[in-house]
Amino acid sequence: MADLSAFPITKKWPATHADRIQLYSLPTPNGVKVSIMLEETGLPYEPHLVSFESNEQMTPEFLSLNPNNKIPAIIDPDGPSGKPLPLWETGAILIYLAEKTGKFIPSDAAHRYEAIQWVMWQMGGVGPMFGQLGFFHKFAGKDYEDKRPRDRYVAESKRLLGVLNGRLATRQWIMGDDYTIADIATFPWVRNLIGFYGAGDLVGINDFPHVTRALEAFVARPAVAKGLTIPARS
Repeated sequence: MADLSAFPITKKWPATHADRIQLYSLPTPNGVKVSIMLEETGLPYEPHLVSFESNEQMTPEFLSLNPNNKIPAIIDPDGPSGKPLPLWETGAILIYLAEKTGKFIPSDAAHRYEAIQWVMWQMGGVGPMFGQLGFFHKFAGKDYEDKRPRDRYVAESKRLLGVLNGRLATRQWIMGDDYTIADIATFPWVRNLIGFYGAGDLVGINDFPHVTRALEAFVARPAVAKGLTIPARS
């Protein structure tokens, strides 16, 4: 049995199965990237719900693992050299889990970096821009009389969807026939944009048929369907 007692976060969220990857998360677009990846790879893990309603992401225990106070974060008790590895930032976690299992990342070096390139594109573009659009369309920003901030993010979200649509025009998935971490990183945010944010009409999602086709294939995967609900909300 692995000893995780050196990690203060385990005092607030005790590990029942310390030999499994510990996942600290919430089923948001960023959170489900990792739960989906864990389901897809079949790695044993133990999920812990981090409640934003009670600001658990700001507690000393959580900050001891992720000083950036964002979900998700993990501890792998069987990290490099057999030592526990704490890790946060979804792009880093996806790459780590892909390399740990040899799954969902190309083995060829050139294609591997191409997949990582698309993960970084999601991290730096899709997530932040779609998130800002959600703020100005669904949350407090919707009450601003000046619609220029919202329209800025609408335009940039459309541009990003156009990039993705063009990439998928001749491919089943972002990297071709093979489903990879690039897809796992990207499609939870597309789903959230047109689902939870209700911004499908605003961005003209029907103008991006290759994106919607791939999104349908993504959510139809059993591991995705399960990962989207983990950790279960109380």
